[in-house]
Amino acid sequence: MHTFLSRANAVSAFSLSTLAALTFLCFASTFFLNYTAPVSITAANIVLKNVPEYAVSREKNDLGALRFDLSTDLSKLFNWNTKELFLYLTAEYETQNNKINQVVLWDKIILRGENPQVDLKNQHLKYYFWDDGNGLLGHRNVSLYLSWNIIPIAGTLPLWSGQGSYKLAFPADYTQGRSY
Repeated sequence: MHTFLSRANAVSAFSLSTLAALTFLCFASTFFLNYTAPVSITAANIVLKNVPEYAVSREKNDLGALRFDLSTDLSKLFNWNTKELFLYLTAEYETQNNKINQVVLWDKIILRGENPQVDLKNQHLKYYFWDDGNGLLGHRNVSLYLSWNIIPIAGTLPLWSGQGSYKLAFPADYTQGRSY
């Protein structure tokens, strides 16, 4: 006859295998869902300064500032497998030094049960908009995008972007004084 330990081993191995299969099936039930949503972004009060960035070096780099409006309804992204959303607003542009520049300007975490509608008006940037040189001066093609990571209960961490962006242009001259 089998000993107590061998029976306990068989029961625990079967239980863990069953739980792993059920977890995979739960993940598979939401893997093919479309997690996009329409996003409306606008920007205003765009200023540009050329200041030393003391964190890296004492060279003068471009520092952009702006205020933005953002509205979207992310309620359809929440299902039984969504634990939270990590939203972030990025600026993407091209310079002579770099083919692609991506700068995170703002972020927010929305937990399950919180209001999934984002409606921001005249919002300040949460993070500095530094360029590693003078690539923002007179730049006419900077795009703002809202993207999100879906933190699931089980499964992979998908990265999605909203449907909608905003193109902004920086001034051709640096702003003097303290106008942010």
